Amino acid sequence: MGKRNAIILAAGKGTRMRSKLYKVLHQVCGKTMVDHVLTQLEKAKIDTIITVVGFGAETVKDALGHRTRYALQKQQLGTGHAVMQTEDLLGNEDGETIVVSGDTPLFTADTFEKLFAYHEQRHAAVTILTSVAPDPTDYGRIIRNDVGIVERIVEEKDATVQEKAIKEVNTGVYCFDNKKLFAALKKINNDNHQGEYYLTDVIGILKQEGEIVTAYKMADFDESMGVNDRIALAKANRVMRERINKHWMQEGVSMIDPATTYIDADVKLGKDTVLEGDVVLKGHTTIGDDCYISAGSRIVDSTIHDGVKVTSSTLEEAEMHNGSDIGPNSHLRPEAEIGENVHIGNFCEVKKAYIGAGTKVGHLTYIGNATLGKNINVGCGVVFVNYDGTNKHHTNVGDHAFIGSNSNLVAPVNIAKDSFIAAGSTITDSTAQYDMAIARARQTNKKDYAKKLPW
Repeated sequence: MGKRNAIILAAGKGTRMRSKLYKVLHQVCGKTMVDHVLTQLEKAKIDTIITVVGFGAETVKDALGHRTRYALQKQQLGTGHAVMQTEDLLGNEDGETIVVSGDTPLFTADTFEKLFAYHEQRHAAVTILTSVAPDPTDYGRIIRNDVGIVERIVEEKDATVQEKAIKEVNTGVYCFDNKKLFAALKKINNDNHQGEYYLTDVIGILKQEGEIVTAYKMADFDESMGVNDRIALAKANRVMRERINKHWMQEGVSMIDPATTYIDADVKLGKDTVLEGDVVLKGHTTIGDDCYISAGSRIVDSTIHDGVKVTSSTLEEAEMHNGSDIGPNSHLRPEAEIGENVHIGNFCEVKKAYIGAGTKVGHLTYIGNATLGKNINVGCGVVFVNYDGTNKHHTNVGDHAFIGSNSNLVAPVNIAKDSFIAAGSTITDSTAQYDMAIARARQTNKKDYAKKLPW
């Protein structure tokens, strides 16, 4: 087996997407389409990957980083012209080269590996990746002779009635003998209505020169879906979501309603975790074993350890440790870290704060820019007042402290361990261990005053 190379075609703008965003950067299940292609090629153990960029070149490079090398197609003059731009990087290499479009996010590493293997076994100059389309309209048809050898590809506009009935179609992915590819590219021309250099012309040239041209028929037609507009993008998201959900269910995750469970491609899930319907897991979220995520929860770029329960709540760049729970209708914002066996009740918000093991935050509370110790009770309606209009300030609360309902802790302030804040207090000074702090006006009753009120 020789060196394996790959060329990703990602230079097009994608006018049919009607978007300011370049086509290959539109996302499918949380990852750009071109990133999906690159990820699967990486899994297929490709030696050299080159991405051909054009429109939005710097933006595509920023998205993919140093995982691939790049070639620039300054003018979009067809697929053959795009591959020509890689000659300085690949032209003299031995081995095989796969060419795939950056707007085909559903291909898998397994398919790429099988294509390489089929090509190598047959010592072919080019192998076309094909599939059987339920509706082959608009696809190039694969024409084979009576013993199954590929004769040519016929485009829809050029096909006869009999040829249009053929359902084996060209997916637009090819595996070439690398040196034969670049030799044939020198022989193609742009003598056509579009004035472009077509990669498919290479196949005809190799056939005319007596080279072996083969086709590998893959089983799953959905993999070959190219995305040219928003309708196809939605379909690709549906197919990818079904694939992701199936994978995790096979790995031991229970989904009450997979059709309404949305899991991004880079999410990781542990065994015996249960997801209800209308759950959204995005970005680089990791969820451990034995967790329960209820309907309406949205978790983004967060880490959830084992045995955690999330009830109809939102987490963003947050972390929950073993045995903790949250919700319903609470919100963990970036840099919120919830310790083991912590309870966060309903309508709470936590931001840039650490809450120690065993602490309970019942409901209707805001905790921002704070460090809380272990086994603290935070009553209803408590506000950590962290912002003075210009700067954010920090609050520290020690172990076993009690924060009474409707209290305001005005940062910066330190509440010592084992101290007690009386309900309704506004605390501006620090406390010592075992202090009870009361900061509220003494009640005054005005006799018969209510009789003067208009109601």
